[in-house]
Amino acid sequence: MISEVLIPILALLANLVTYVVIIQFVLSMLVAFNVVNYHNQFVSALMTGLNAILDPILAPIRRHLPRTGGLDFSPIVLLFLIQVVMIILSYVGRHYG
Repeated sequence: MISEVLIPILALLANLVTYVVIIQFVLSMLVAFNVVNYHNQFVSALMTGLNAILDPILAPIRRHLPRTGGLDFSPIVLLFLIQVVMIILSYVGRHYG
């Protein structure tokens, strides 16, 4: 029962977080390469919203990662952890559900 309901909901949330991380990455690259800038109200609002969603998730990961200068590897670690958790949940769902 739980595997039929809980695992698909968690998979949906994991996919949503994955898409948000990818959108934030692409938008930050566009800002870094000066394709778009923060003076655009839409870009500023979008980055503020994405950061508000992801910062509570990425902050604990950033605390445990070593300082790498200007590179932030916490989104990569987050995506990796999401995939690991989904593999574990699918295993538990198949064998115990």
